[in-house]
Amino acid sequence: MSRADLNKQPEQVAAMFDQVSTHYDRTNAVLSVGNAALWRMAATRAVNPRRGERILDIAAGTGTSSVALTKTGAHVVAADFSEGMIAVGRSRHAGNPQLEFVQADATALPFADNEFDAVTISFGLRNVVEPRKALAEFYRVTKPGGRVVICEFSTPPFAPIRMGYFAYLNHVMPMIVKLASSNAEAYDYLGESIAAWPNQQTLSAWLREAGYDAVAYRNLSLGIVALHRGVKPADASTAPS
Repeated sequence: MSRADLNKQPEQVAAMFDQVSTHYDRTNAVLSVGNAALWRMAATRAVNPRRGERILDIAAGTGTSSVALTKTGAHVVAADFSEGMIAVGRSRHAGNPQLEFVQADATALPFADNEFDAVTISFGLRNVVEPRKALAEFYRVTKPGGRVVICEFSTPPFAPIRMGYFAYLNHVMPMIVKLASSNAEAYDYLGESIAAWPNQQTLSAWLREAGYDAVAYRNLSLGIVALHRGVKPADASTAPS
């Protein structure tokens, strides 16, 4: 069985997700105690997809988050580094004309400058070896006046919640994973990557560094997850000044 480590080498991460792709959505639902669907709904509302818009959903996996974005008539490009995830997504959603799947590296996106009305990523940025380079790419492909939405595991600000959450990651989740996942070792990386990920204020600073304005975040589930947003200035060039 394959798992990535915190060096997050792209080939390791892709191979790990290839191996868990078939049952990935089911396992996530179990591990999140049903909250994964609520977090996806919150991210979809934050993106606010509109008919005729072109939206990029990065680290889209099997397309579960992408499908919701198409329901108002937006065209969604579901991009993921894992060939296995993309294959499952294409098979599951072959009948959706508003959804296309593209294998892509978040740090070197195969898209033109200023191409998308919105760029979003859910629970994938912490898997990127150079997340700030990825944010620069998000900015590049976002249209001036367009928006970015990032939904990611974060740091609960209240100490007792934070302690209980990390106890769950370290002790409870591994036991659940052994029952729910085809690759329990891969999910050891999940807990480690969450614990190592920077807090809400740091990610907000990275978004501003990338060039986005109106940067803000909202905690979900007491800060276990944070929903970050930003807007590319309407008069922006491709790169921030």
